[in-house]
Amino acid sequence: MKEDLPPLPEFDLYGFTPYRLAVAAKRTSEELARQYRERFGISIPEWRVLVHLAHSGKVSVRDIEARVAMEKYEVSRAAKRLREAGLIERRENPDDRRLVILSLTPKGRQMMAELLPLAQSHQTALEARLGAAFDQLEAGLEALLKETE
Repeated sequence: MKEDLPPLPEFDLYGFTPYRLAVAAKRTSEELARQYRERFGISIPEWRVLVHLAHSGKVSVRDIEARVAMEKYEVSRAAKRLREAGLIERRENPDDRRLVILSLTPKGRQMMAELLPLAQSHQTALEARLGAAFDQLEAGLEALLKETE
């Protein structure tokens, strides 16, 4: 006997902002990822760790996971692969032995010196695709990313 299930309300998935943001983020991220995957053999999580280290210098795994919206296991896995490749180094935090500090090695800095111009070129291309709407998008993203109190 078929249960009486409530009817589903109408819902426009393709007009749902969180869905559209997620799809747009994945697509634009993947466009750049194809370039650095082919040229440098790194994954999106590895890119995120590397670019955060290039931007921030020496930081903890905890800081990276908080800033780049990755789970701890993703950051740890990416960091392990990057260490094995000689691109980052890991040190114990002298102030808190529970925390690990990551930083780029000279080899990692050299790779980022080549990779960051690719990322900037990708940014420039995105801005050109968006044209006049870019400033509005930036303002909207800023509002969404602002930490709520």
